Amino acid sequence: MRIISICPSNTELLAFLDAEHLLVGIDDYSDWPKEITTLPQLGPDLSIRMDELEALKPDLVLASLSVPGMEKNVDELVRRKIPHLVLNPQTLEEIGEDLLKVADACGIDANVVHMDYLNVIEDIKKRGQQAETRPSLYWEWWPKPVFTPGKINWLTEISTMTGARNVFDDTDSANIQTDWADVLERQPDYILLAWVGILTAKVKPELVKKRPGWNDMKAIKHIHVMEEELYCRPSPRLIEGAIRLGKLIHPKEFADMELPQFIREKQI
Repeated sequence: MRIISICPSNTELLAFLDAEHLLVGIDDYSDWPKEITTLPQLGPDLSIRMDELEALKPDLVLASLSVPGMEKNVDELVRRKIPHLVLNPQTLEEIGEDLLKVADACGIDANVVHMDYLNVIEDIKKRGQQAETRPSLYWEWWPKPVFTPGKINWLTEISTMTGARNVFDDTDSANIQTDWADVLERQPDYILLAWVGILTAKVKPELVKKRPGWNDMKAIKHIHVMEEELYCRPSPRLIEGAIRLGKLIHPKEFADMELPQFIREKQI
């Protein structure tokens, strides 16, 4: 098969299926695993150059509505009658289902990797349940205006399974626009910066301390820059992010937890 992925999370799904060798093109932001970075890049995920994509004669294009605005690419794939699969996961369970869905489309048996994926999730949940405290976490996707995940998002799920809670888990939405005063009023225990599309090295925690009233917040002593690629992409790499979060907030329970083999073998 000749497959094109037009967003990073789908590229990573293929990697976990050991099917990255089927890729003939990717979007500009797909960067993992490193073997795929030599493939033709077809533009940013919201500005895919469709003529170039079509010229690669794909048997299947993988798109995802987890990227806001991806609909225009899907509409163009439909117009050009290019075979495609559209994913839209919001939970870890749905990401696992997408592993099976993509595998089925590619003629691959994914039962073993899917079971490994589910087993690791259960291990994380058990460790989180053993924790004696349940800190509240403020996840920041964007600083101004403030965007943060609500109840219907994998970061809320990851927060809960590691023995914590998303401070905005009372809002029945996947994505919330709010303001600094709202966050201050909620008094989280941790501030976790995962600015979408921004390299970790360019995230500036010192800017957070300049916000009105935030120096009086208890969480100001617990500001952490989180790797965007481990927390903002709906792929099995979220498992690595969850383990890192567990080690951060509950080191005793997660100290001896290693990355599962299906992730480690892709890190080499």
